[in-house]
Amino acid sequence: MAAVDFLVAVDSYPNPDDKIRSTSFQVQGGGNAGNALTCAARLGLSPRIISKVADDSQGKAILEELEADGVDTSFMVVSEGGHSTFSYDIVDSQAKTRTCIYTPGYPPMIPEDLSKSNLSSALDDVRFVYFDGVLQETELLSALVVAREAHRRNIPIVVDAESKRERVDDLLNLATYVVCSARFPQVWTEAPSIPAALVSVLLKLPNIKFVIVTLGEDGCMMLERAEAEDLQSEEIDVDELFQKMKQSIDTDATSATSISSDIAKLHAKGIGTVSGKLLLGTAEKIPPSELVDTTGAGDAFIGAVLYALCANMPPERMLPFASQVAAIGCRALGARAGLPQLTDPRLKPFLLNDPQNVATLL
Repeated sequence: MAAVDFLVAVDSYPNPDDKIRSTSFQVQGGGNAGNALTCAARLGLSPRIISKVADDSQGKAILEELEADGVDTSFMVVSEGGHSTFSYDIVDSQAKTRTCIYTPGYPPMIPEDLSKSNLSSALDDVRFVYFDGVLQETELLSALVVAREAHRRNIPIVVDAESKRERVDDLLNLATYVVCSARFPQVWTEAPSIPAALVSVLLKLPNIKFVIVTLGEDGCMMLERAEAEDLQSEEIDVDELFQKMKQSIDTDATSATSISSDIAKLHAKGIGTVSGKLLLGTAEKIPPSELVDTTGAGDAFIGAVLYALCANMPPERMLPFASQVAAIGCRALGARAGLPQLTDPRLKPFLLNDPQNVATLL
């Protein structure tokens, strides 16, 4: 999804029939994929986007802003007539919440919008393919066309899973990596806890290497599958492991950090066992005076994960790096205004030990 966001900040969220005055207003690009790839571009990658806009003023603004940030829009579909996707976002400056009223674009993308030659060109020399999970039915069918071709070429696939939808399962079955919202794992698996749900996700999707769940101010959790099962490793209850690891987190730390378990056989009662390791990541504690807007924080996190995968960052560093990128973005109104460049000094601690120069990734 690539969209336009109409962002308005207010002192407090209005009651029905209230008339209030805004404290600030901005119009900027939005949409999960548009935001995540903008973040990836600012971190030094060279992303391409496949999406659809209308030939209206909003569609033109969407394309211009993506191009200005270094996102290749040459594979975007532009429809004659209709309207581009847009969202009204109300940011409550006091409660630090945001409310989104989303209007999907029309006409939606359909598989016939992307020719075989364009699809082939779009996937040339690609390291990863990323899909957001907030698509209409025909858009999901279009995404599956791209995903199946990427899978045929052995290109790793990253899927952002936000909500349980029929066609999303088809996309997840082709995934290599999954990043999901806080609610998704338990809703999708019906597991009693998030750690147990992550075990269930790895069992249901035997081809994925890891699953990450973002938890807002509570940070994130990751379950990484072991490359080879150690028959001698201990079997541990994943919920008990989670509680033990949670107690070892430094609650006084203000910067993003992560801790990792050893590789073990992680068991979820009534679900099963997988061989892997559990990681917990904390979020930066942003001073209230600096926290402006959490719109797009999850998209920024995913954009940073895409960079980290390309840079071969170990998971123990990827999680706090992605959390730091998201936290920086929360210091400005909207999903994109605060997204950092790779040269941002606040990212330096996470990049000092990179095994290769980022220029080789482009």
